[in-house]
Amino acid sequence: MGWTREENRRFEDALAVYGPEDPNRWQHVANAVGGKSIQEVKMHYEILKEDLIRIEHDQIPLPTYRGGAGINITNGRQFGNEQR
Repeated sequence: MGWTREENRRFEDALAVYGPEDPNRWQHVANAVGGKSIQEVKMHYEILKEDLIRIEHDQIPLPTYRGGAGINITNGRQFGNEQR
């Protein structure tokens, strides 16, 4: 089953709260997302890491987000409230 935007938002927020030093990180992240197992959130994290590596190596372009305030990360620099 795929991930909705809202699930992805909750996933990313939970990753920011529960760091790698938390022994129950994946349980907390799964609980925060809701409706996903620990294995599903771990797999989603691994896919995210692979995507970031490919973006950093210019193998895939940065995603384009429309509307609302967002952060565009380019070459290690953050630019707030940009719309693309």
